[in-house]
Amino acid sequence: MAGGGIAGAPGVGKNYPGKLTAKVLTTCIVAAFGGLIFGYDLGISGGVTSMDSFLSQFFPSVYAKESSVTASDDQYCKFDSEKLTFFTSSLYIAALASSIVASSITRKMGRRVTMMLGGLLFFIGAIINAAANHVWMLYFGRILLGFGIGCANQSVPIYVSEMAPYKYRGALNIMFQMSITIGILVANLLNYFFAKIPGGWGWRLSLGGAFVPALIILVGSFFLSETPNSLIEREKYDEAKEFLLKIRGVDNVDEEFNDLVAASEASRKVKHPWANITKRQYRPQLTMAIFIPLFQQLTGMNVFVFYAPVLFKTMGFGANASLMSALITSIVNMVATLVSIFSVDKYGRRTLFLEGGIQMFICQMVMTVAIAVKFGTTGNPGVLPQWYATLVVVAMCIYIAGFAWSWGPLGWLVPSEIFPLEIRSAAQSINVSVNMLLTFVVAQVFTAMLCHMKFGLFIFFSVWVVIMTIFIHKLLPETKGVPIEEMNIVWQKHPFWRKYVKPAEDRDECEMGGKTPSV
Repeated sequence: MAGGGIAGAPGVGKNYPGKLTAKVLTTCIVAAFGGLIFGYDLGISGGVTSMDSFLSQFFPSVYAKESSVTASDDQYCKFDSEKLTFFTSSLYIAALASSIVASSITRKMGRRVTMMLGGLLFFIGAIINAAANHVWMLYFGRILLGFGIGCANQSVPIYVSEMAPYKYRGALNIMFQMSITIGILVANLLNYFFAKIPGGWGWRLSLGGAFVPALIILVGSFFLSETPNSLIEREKYDEAKEFLLKIRGVDNVDEEFNDLVAASEASRKVKHPWANITKRQYRPQLTMAIFIPLFQQLTGMNVFVFYAPVLFKTMGFGANASLMSALITSIVNMVATLVSIFSVDKYGRRTLFLEGGIQMFICQMVMTVAIAVKFGTTGNPGVLPQWYATLVVVAMCIYIAGFAWSWGPLGWLVPSEIFPLEIRSAAQSINVSVNMLLTFVVAQVFTAMLCHMKFGLFIFFSVWVVIMTIFIHKLLPETKGVPIEEMNIVWQKHPFWRKYVKPAEDRDECEMGGKTPSV
């Protein structure tokens, strides 16, 4: 890790000169569109699985159970099918596998190549899904989509964090999450209209529409420049310095450039980053790489995104009404993410994490009571009054807003900015892998959990929200305004982590190889 000087910094770290240039802004926007493929898939899968024509063709047993519901049936269990949930969740186990491979590609060939590969795989998967006539084609297409998402989620947050001036890193990185929310909104909007197409083939347009965001990231990657960090990592020093001058918009970038070179030289001493990340000095980063994505999924947010139409349909909304409710919540998700973009570099990461956690917990309690009173343990709501349905949707919207300006964007931002270069690709791979593994598990077991836990499912997620809020309060230091290559200083100052992380000058070069000389 580059030095730990703090002179002249706004809090901690060095105060590198740099402007928010048009080059940086346009480059980060294009890269952040990699989030579109993730968001589109999140939104499209839940809507498609609530379309009768899709269910009748590929999952007839679920369709028969869903279409013959009577007043005596348990509404909680209408969509309980492992085959159906595997349609959604198979993508995320594939993303987990590809993120591990993408780690090496990102390190050796650059961030841009990894993004390009992600777009290509997602494009092929979208075409196969649109043309599917058999369940195996759906699964195969979903796996290719997952490979694409794993590549994009591995490379885009790192790319944006490395390109952005530290003063604007939070806002620019959250553009990735903003693209995810735009993808969710577009997917829900298309689902709503495609479901009305006569003949019941609208689901093909929904699934096939994924080729559009795939093309955006695929074509956009051709016009992107590689990050200075990646160029230095591959020993292209002159090119890296020239590009750093261009994107910072100033006459002198020697201090930042020298620190990037120092960080790169330190990273080259690490022959095995996967083994190195387990060392004591990287304990804080490893902890965050595991627990932040784990907690992000245990908020329950992705359950609502995946299955919002199914969930609303289960609550007694009609098919079109359930799609409309999902559309409303996705609009809230996108607007609330804008709040995060304009506030994260002003109020800091910890403040948004903590406020969002409290807001989500309160709303989950409201939803628990509302569903428990109306559905009870039998799952037979009778006629759901309009005002009651509105209450559930409003509570869910406020919950989604809390997530969208806290754990949603910050779950990607914070891990991408805290890893030193020598372990960055491996640590980001762990971050994505944990995220995808938990996404897979939650998506796969959600309908079974809803069937067996009933309204207790919301209590389950609310308990995790309490735990993760305490975790942030106790263990996450504020990273606002700290240059990415100077992040070590925040751990050295933290009352818990400082016993693990020592200043660079206190660590001998041999420590990288696992040896410490006697003194």
